[in-house]
Amino acid sequence: MAAVPDQATSICTHCDRAIPAANIYLHYAHCSRNLEKCKVCGDMVPKQHAEDHYLSTHAPVACSLCSETMERDILDIHKGENCPQRIVTCEFCEFPLPAIDLAEHQEVCGNRTELCHLCNKYVRLRERYNHEDRCNRIQDNAMGSSRDVRPAERDDGARRRQPNEFSRKRLLFTIAITGIAVILGSIFFQRKAEPSDVH
Repeated sequence: MAAVPDQATSICTHCDRAIPAANIYLHYAHCSRNLEKCKVCGDMVPKQHAEDHYLSTHAPVACSLCSETMERDILDIHKGENCPQRIVTCEFCEFPLPAIDLAEHQEVCGNRTELCHLCNKYVRLRERYNHEDRCNRIQDNAMGSSRDVRPAERDDGARRRQPNEFSRKRLLFTIAITGIAVILGSIFFQRKAEPSDVH
């Protein structure tokens, strides 16, 4: 079977494509009359649709959130990462709000306090994670050191730390004395008032 010789080609000066040399003049006449090279992307588009191509593909567009005008190809990045009106959430309360208001909101929101369940102290929300980390380390160290204590010493320490046994006794004694004083006082004032009623 005989090899088919390569067909000679020529480059169209209008569209820069390789065209069979036998058809170059016919192609050029059709190409230059009907096609136009886009100044932005370099694609060949029909002359009658050149403006539509530009408007739908390359024309600057306005962001629907902030109305800023930009290139179409960066619009998605702008809306997702840069637009001041994009909706973001507060890291402390997870409230959704525009990005432009986030810093001011978090300044106030982060200063709110919550009770730490480890140490029973009120801690600012912005310091919560560092605080809890410190509390956990302190608690782990305390548990580790209590494991090192001999059982007899641990039991002795537990006895010494009975929940305010002395304070409870003192409170009950104070209540009893106060009650007796109130009763004696009322009896005393009753007896003092009786002689004046006799007149």
